[in-house]
Amino acid sequence: MFATIPGDGHVNPLTGLAVYLKEMGCDVRWYTSDTYAPKIQKLGIMHYPLKKALDISGPEFIDSLAELQKRKSQVAKLNWALINVFILRAPEYYADLKDIYRQFQFDIMVADCTFMAIPFVRDIMRIPVISIGVLPLIETSKDLAPTGLGMQPSRSIFGRMKQYILRSIADRLIFGPPNKVLFKILDEHGIVHKKQNVFDMNVQKSDLFLQSGTPGFEYKRTDLSAHIRFIGALLPYSAPALEKSWYDYRLMQFKKIVLVTQGTVEKDVNKILVPTLEAFKGTDVLVIATTGGSQTDELRRRYPHANLIIEDFIPFNEVMPYAHVYITNGGYGGVMLGIQNKLPVIVAGVHEGKNEIAARIAYFKLGVNLKTEKPKPAQLKKAFEEIFNNPVYKANVHILADEFQTYNPNRIFAKYMIELLSGKQVLKSVYKTLQIT
Repeated sequence: MFATIPGDGHVNPLTGLAVYLKEMGCDVRWYTSDTYAPKIQKLGIMHYPLKKALDISGPEFIDSLAELQKRKSQVAKLNWALINVFILRAPEYYADLKDIYRQFQFDIMVADCTFMAIPFVRDIMRIPVISIGVLPLIETSKDLAPTGLGMQPSRSIFGRMKQYILRSIADRLIFGPPNKVLFKILDEHGIVHKKQNVFDMNVQKSDLFLQSGTPGFEYKRTDLSAHIRFIGALLPYSAPALEKSWYDYRLMQFKKIVLVTQGTVEKDVNKILVPTLEAFKGTDVLVIATTGGSQTDELRRRYPHANLIIEDFIPFNEVMPYAHVYITNGGYGGVMLGIQNKLPVIVAGVHEGKNEIAARIAYFKLGVNLKTEKPKPAQLKKAFEEIFNNPVYKANVHILADEFQTYNPNRIFAKYMIELLSGKQVLKSVYKTLQIT
């Protein structure tokens, strides 16, 4: 059973793993919102919808987002999201999964790391769970500042002391409200815990935690839990192309090419798309902008310049090999894909955990972190010139891309699943299927 919260960054990275298991002969099914039913069914996988759980991707949740906007600080916004998007949904997901189990007695659950019903499935249903880290590694470490603040590690005496103080107060003060709600829910259901914070709970309650990415894109830790393993960059499943690949003749006319996107969730084109188009309109830089379907025609009328290409969607694997710089709001999957295609990154994202991704991009010198959700055209232009003229960014991205190539996520995933199932009381047929492959 694959189980994910409704979100592109939570569903898409797991699609390749699900298809791989299905092709190996496993009975694979998926629990998530109806929003993703067409995508999952197209993969040939049976979909179970949310019934008792509130659909955070549906219209019934939209009104709640007004409450989020009232929160002024980044921490306040994060706390609201942790409670309302993730924690409060946990018992609802559990109720649905219990109903599903009556007709589909799944032997193992594979869930994205933010799926808060993980403790319920493992501790109450007694079913082994593999968590997939679809965000930068969320486990607390004595070597780092608390997760969620977007702070880079410091090795100085003062810096380490500051990190220690922040960790000491984070669980009680910074992230106290979501932790309190989580502990109350777990206690009500008789789930034993050690008051791990909201970030650590799913890590520690999983039998295996498989982190998307490689060590080269993660801060060094001396206290990494033994059941955490890197699996390589998890990217969305891509079926063999049946149609002609995307191409535009202007790709051969420009020596500087920028790819820019806000993803499919962010609808406000004024955050990144408009500033980027403003920064480079009428210049010698070709801009390829993908809107995700937001105001595409309007932007085309507003920016008819010959060096601007504006499309709803372009398969990134087809356009990234032509680009020199990737501008993004910092979605983890998009950043992984950019690195795999050896693209330095300009990132303009702060909320929804994107500050952690942006901080790593800057720390490993893979690009420039603008530390804002609404960059100015001048900022984007300056960042582009810095990346284009400084070879260190390209060199570092190439090194990390080469590291990515040494990992085969599907095979690594199957190997770890075999190891897990060999020590659990599960159907022998499942274990044998994996062994044969």
